[in-house]
Amino acid sequence: MLIGQYTSKLTDKDRISVPVKYREELGEELIIAKWYENSLVLVNKNNWEILIKRLIGAKGLIIEPVRDIDRFILGSAFELKLDKQGRLSLPEILIKFAQVKSEVVFVGLGDRVEIYSSENWREIEEGAQKKASEAVERIAKETR
Repeated sequence: MLIGQYTSKLTDKDRISVPVKYREELGEELIIAKWYENSLVLVNKNNWEILIKRLIGAKGLIIEPVRDIDRFILGSAFELKLDKQGRLSLPEILIKFAQVKSEVVFVGLGDRVEIYSSENWREIEEGAQKKASEAVERIAKETR
């Protein structure tokens, strides 16, 4: 299972080192694409179709929301292989989209890895922490 957080630096050749734990689970043939909240999604090639089916549904109706997902995610996807040092080259379009300047944060979320610029991740994490705290408080009040 892909869990935890790891950081990596973007090299001058636009490469990032994939954490060893993720490499072991993902393998060497990967797909990376634009994702939500200005992040990137990284999955192994075999799990790509499963992830897409979760987004668009099993029936594959080509309605407008599905077409938008296709354009946004499938249209930005790249097949990549790790080099011998476990690095992947980030395409420039994805670097710009994710606003990566120097450091990225890999976040394991079970079946996928999301990749954020370190600045964007801090904002996402703070927001998630605040929402989780508010939910706990609301549940505590409701159970009294």
